[in-house]
Amino acid sequence: MAPTSFFKRALPLFSFQALTHGQQSINLANGLGASASPRPSPSVNTVTINGTPTTFRDIFTMPASVDVGADLLPYIDDPEAVDAQTVCPGYKASQVEESDHGLTAVLTLAGKPCNVYGNDVEVLNLKVEYQSANRLAINISPANIDASKSSWYIVPEELIPRPKGESSAGDTDLEFDWNDEPSFWFSVTRHSTGDVIFSSENTKLVFEDQFVEFVSHLPEDYNLYGLGERIHDFRLNRNLSATMYAADAGDPIDRNIYGHQPFYLETRYFETDEQGRKKLVKKSQLNEGAYGTGQHHQRSSYESYSHGVYLRNLHGQEPQLSSDRITWRTIGGSIDLFFYDGPTQPEVTKQYLKSLDALPAMQQYFSFGYHQCRWGYHNWTELREVVETFRAFDIPLETIWVDIDYMDQYRDFTLDPVTFPLSGVKEFFDYLHSNNQHFVPIVDSAIYIPNPQNASDAYDTYTRGNETGSFLNNPDGSQYIGAVWPGYTVFPDWLSANGQAWWVKELVDWYKEVPFSGIWIDMSEVSSFCVGSCGTGNITMNPVHPPFSLPGEEGNKIFDFPEGFNVTNATEAASASSASSSQASKIGATAVPPPSTTSYLKTTQTPGTRNVNHPPFVINNVQGDLAVHAVSPNATHANGVQEYDVHSIFGHQILNATYQGLLSVFPGKRPFIIGRSTTTGSGKWSGHWGGDNASKWYYMYFSISQALHFSLFGIPMFGVDTCGFNGNTDYELCARWMQLSAFFPFYRNHNVLSALSQEPYRWASVAASAKSAMQIRYSLLPYLYTLFYEAHTTGSTVMRALAWEFPNEPLLADVGTQFMLGANILVTPVLEPQVDTVKGVFPGIGDGQTWYDWYTGARVDAQAGVNTSISAPLGHIPVFLRGGSVTPLQEPGYTTTASRKNPWGLTVALDGEGKASGWLYVDDGESIEQEATLEVSFEARDGKLEVEVEGAYKDTNVLGNVTVLGVFGGVGDVELGGKKVDRKNVEYDEAMGVLKITGLNHLTKGGAWKCGFTLSWSA
Repeated sequence: MAPTSFFKRALPLFSFQALTHGQQSINLANGLGASASPRPSPSVNTVTINGTPTTFRDIFTMPASVDVGADLLPYIDDPEAVDAQTVCPGYKASQVEESDHGLTAVLTLAGKPCNVYGNDVEVLNLKVEYQSANRLAINISPANIDASKSSWYIVPEELIPRPKGESSAGDTDLEFDWNDEPSFWFSVTRHSTGDVIFSSENTKLVFEDQFVEFVSHLPEDYNLYGLGERIHDFRLNRNLSATMYAADAGDPIDRNIYGHQPFYLETRYFETDEQGRKKLVKKSQLNEGAYGTGQHHQRSSYESYSHGVYLRNLHGQEPQLSSDRITWRTIGGSIDLFFYDGPTQPEVTKQYLKSLDALPAMQQYFSFGYHQCRWGYHNWTELREVVETFRAFDIPLETIWVDIDYMDQYRDFTLDPVTFPLSGVKEFFDYLHSNNQHFVPIVDSAIYIPNPQNASDAYDTYTRGNETGSFLNNPDGSQYIGAVWPGYTVFPDWLSANGQAWWVKELVDWYKEVPFSGIWIDMSEVSSFCVGSCGTGNITMNPVHPPFSLPGEEGNKIFDFPEGFNVTNATEAASASSASSSQASKIGATAVPPPSTTSYLKTTQTPGTRNVNHPPFVINNVQGDLAVHAVSPNATHANGVQEYDVHSIFGHQILNATYQGLLSVFPGKRPFIIGRSTTTGSGKWSGHWGGDNASKWYYMYFSISQALHFSLFGIPMFGVDTCGFNGNTDYELCARWMQLSAFFPFYRNHNVLSALSQEPYRWASVAASAKSAMQIRYSLLPYLYTLFYEAHTTGSTVMRALAWEFPNEPLLADVGTQFMLGANILVTPVLEPQVDTVKGVFPGIGDGQTWYDWYTGARVDAQAGVNTSISAPLGHIPVFLRGGSVTPLQEPGYTTTASRKNPWGLTVALDGEGKASGWLYVDDGESIEQEATLEVSFEARDGKLEVEVEGAYKDTNVLGNVTVLGVFGGVGDVELGGKKVDRKNVEYDEAMGVLKITGLNHLTKGGAWKCGFTLSWSA
């Protein structure tokens, strides 16, 4: 979890001791936490500090038991679990009415209710819509919805927009079919190929108030991507329970974590036979010539078709993948399915995002600079020292971030009066802003509730929210009080009438004190450190300590280091190993756990009612009980909706509220927000970081797959905690990671309190690696910015899988160790310790694709379908340019502001026919609505480059240089706009085919893009 800490300002004064108290029991029937015995009052003590008598009180530490829920056995692990497919009757269709735009029908239970994990809904409505040329919608919902009974919850349009039909619906390539034998089932077919992309044939539809199940068959060796959020390989495994329930969990592998993204992309590869028929390609057909075998793969007539599937449902879900099917289960809601026919990945993603009005936010230019953060920056002075040290080492730094250290006792919209006093704000920010640098603070999702018996504990943010009815309640109408970092807390109710307006005003007022540039939203799943309303009746004890020890506290030291540390850091490793062994001996051996005697809670359904705290179907939630480390499912919103029905949208809603707040803080400017919990459409407001990873090589490895999945989800502004959050990094891991993250859209280094500092200047090798990679990144800022403009206007991706850019190569389907940045840049990072080479494939070579080394400009010598060994000593990350591309560049400066004032450059990478193309988008870098823009297109052929310019935006930077790769056969006079370029400014390496043209400044006075021109070089 990004922030954790405890009252740093008072640390020397408070004693962190748990007072003796009765075991807390939680009454989940009404959501209230009740004490089995009265809480003792904290004792008051007086000590003398620096000659001054000081009164303080012991801090009550919540017992670990407050965050322990019921023992539940997930369905997938329960040997006695009932298979609904074998006991439920399914449905029969009647009253079928067809039209040009779809059909409607009534589905009636085909037999006796099974009530296996809830109460069967006897009558359903089916509605099928051909919504557009590329989209089909299938909705199955209860026929008689009684909102007063809340037996089921249908997602309102105002929370998550529902795609609407378009006039092009009659041209759709998707076909819906259904059958009633042995019970109702349906299929979706791609008309142009005859391929069935979804079919529930010979399976049952199960629809209960707390359990919905439907199944689709999948082809052998299918390629499925998405269904987030989790740490997982790029292509989803064929034995995976893809639980979706927003959870505050520190990046466990293959478990549900922060977000809820019920969308998947499936890609199928076909081969055309001699009769022109398309046959599905199986993995067994591709063994010969597979990457890594060293054998040449002869290309046949492969082509791919991709489609997308989205389930518009906010409830906890558990799609289960097996060898030949996907079984989709939810604990509520309706079946609201949308199919996107692509037929390519880029088209699927665009169709998906456009249908939801969820095109990614256009980011401010500064956001693409380098960001530095850590939990543990103690005061304004240290923060400034970090900024100054970056400059002393000449390592670019755009934005300094702070974790919860800056807050007054971890309360939102406050400053610690001792370590981050208001009096220090002007000096710090004057310095920062004078250097065109920025500041982003963390803001948590829970609000401290002050101690009513302590007048000095007053907290105006709470008071204003309370007065406007902006917080969640218990079912009985009392305030729901959980616990987070500051102690007992309340939680914003985004469904209340005033919740968003209250939040907006808090941001506006706080900016008057702290001139931030953006906001970092954390703990938004939403997280709570106790089960139920544990603060009810206990707020006179506030502030209280969380129910776990924090990094740096006694008995919670950090001795964890990356794999291979004992080799690359032998001396330090020996010391760390010794300390770790000593610590382990204190904890005691746990290698062989005692046999389990757990008696699991089994919930049975009650006719006509729901059990939201412990639903009968148990999803494999990472925290077990849905109320553990989260606001309880029966917490109640102002409109009567229970948290059970909208839990996973809290993070989405706080991002929306923050977006609206920043629009008020910075009228006319694009808000910059990075959030933790996301769902469908969150990318139109915010970026996302990968959460609480660890300083391990495998987390760096998985970061690529994380980023690619969030590309599918429409959140391209993605990055991870570079060098790792939890544990200690070392120089080798940090150097490699700083290089890799330089090619992620969001580039930030961040680590945990009390771990070793990991700013890149801490090691000479890391500083050198970071500077080298940043030099490339900052050169590419115009290209990256153009990619984001494309994403914002069309829904295209920024970081791309090789399989998406080269869709006719089946062997790329599971490559998650390399990636493309846009269409032009191929990145092949080192992802393991103690190596100086890395293997990578160069896609498209079988079709004539050419690749060039970024550093030398030399054409890559590689074979099709073969993993090539690439030199990659520490400090070097292999980067390649795609033949046929023109990449706009700008001379890198220390900040993005400085970079934007520097000369332009172009790299023209010719393909095998001597052609290349590309484009550039330019605007002011911050405004939502632009007064003027520039769009520059580049087209190279026949030994010349044609540049065309459209738009009125004034950019006065000159063109400094042009590099042309793949120029063989000689070079003649070089001319720009009909004027010869001095031969001393022309450097040509005929053997490598690299032409470098410099000294163009005087030929482009007034601005490189003032008007179009031609640059020629042919012999």
